[in-house]
Amino acid sequence: MPLPAATIRAQVSMPVRFSDGHTSFARVFSFDGLIDGREHVAFGLGDRAAPLTSTENLLEPLVRPHSECLTGDVFGSQRCDCGAQLREAVERITDAGGYLLYLRQEGRGIGLYPKLDAYALQDEGLDTYEANLALGHHEDERSYLVAAQMLRALGASRVALLSNNPDKARQLGRFGVTVTERVPTGVHLSAANARYLAAKARRGHTLDVPPPAA
Repeated sequence: MPLPAATIRAQVSMPVRFSDGHTSFARVFSFDGLIDGREHVAFGLGDRAAPLTSTENLLEPLVRPHSECLTGDVFGSQRCDCGAQLREAVERITDAGGYLLYLRQEGRGIGLYPKLDAYALQDEGLDTYEANLALGHHEDERSYLVAAQMLRALGASRVALLSNNPDKARQLGRFGVTVTERVPTGVHLSAANARYLAAKARRGHTLDVPPPAA
């Protein structure tokens, strides 16, 4: 499908630091023309945090589209693996050179309050997908069209994708970004998120997790 053009609105340098002491340096990009009108940002890491030569522009960056998770990314919730994946992604992308796309689509696109409602239903026995359906939403309402717009604005039409989710690769391909390789993330398993990760594995994520305890 034709991809609506987005442009880089502004860019700024920013050092980043995680609670475990890991540090990196990013070039943060904002955009004009994103189709949903939300304030998504891209973090250029490694050799993408500085101006590139024409030769470097030909290299395929390592890219992770990461959906916002206030509970996991900011408060370290153990009910999901989002915060751990964010931390891992920054380190790996810094080493390889590429972009972290921070996408404002909390709760697989249903929003923060509905996500908390879904947590309550999970406490009653539903899995993370069943809870979304019970609330009248789709299992996953995220679109990666804006991710494709951001990548094209950054000059990245071919990427290596850091993700366990095949749908990200399918959508990016449909929106005109060639995924040359899908690179799996680690499995960040804890007692609190075992059922959550098992549900994702059942829905096709490339995760090797043990079945949840009865």
